[in-house]
Amino acid sequence: MAKRIWKAGTFVYPIPAVMVSCGDMEKSNIITVAWTGIINTNPAKVYISIKPERHSYNIIKEKKEFVINLTTRELAYATDWCGVKTGAKVDKFKEMKLTKQKCQFVEAPAIAESPVSIECKVSEIRELGSHHMFIADVLSIDSEEKYIDEKGAFDISKCDLIAYANGGYYELGKKIGKFGYSVEKKKKSSKK
Repeated sequence: MAKRIWKAGTFVYPIPAVMVSCGDMEKSNIITVAWTGIINTNPAKVYISIKPERHSYNIIKEKKEFVINLTTRELAYATDWCGVKTGAKVDKFKEMKLTKQKCQFVEAPAIAESPVSIECKVSEIRELGSHHMFIADVLSIDSEEKYIDEKGAFDISKCDLIAYANGGYYELGKKIGKFGYSVEKKKKSSKK
């Protein structure tokens, strides 16, 4: 089957739609980011890419820290709103009735309504063109107890996380497999 050649661009979808909080407990902001992801496992490193003209850019550049807050179906409206409004003119926490939560390792507040907040310390800034990439070390992953299963693992199926794809927000679907399931040995059924 032949594929049609389209235009070159950003089309690795779906991707997370996250709310990144920055600043401190007194003066903070939230920016919605879809250009985010994991860079390395050991040490744990993530990134966010932001346009330099965005209000949060200078806050993060100065403070050298931020919190990635995963978003849910319930947070979808706030996620979008925080992405289209500027923190230079509005208090996004107040307007969206979001709760600032004190973090352990960074001054930036987490969003209490988020199921998972990732405390990050910037280690490098790469100027790439339209966006600058903030590469950061993960200092802590903070989760509500209800998302941790009896084995101590994070149960992502309980979160109702959303993703972003080509201008839209989408709910994640049902689990269809797990890492390594394609090579797992099948259990032999015992016949009586």
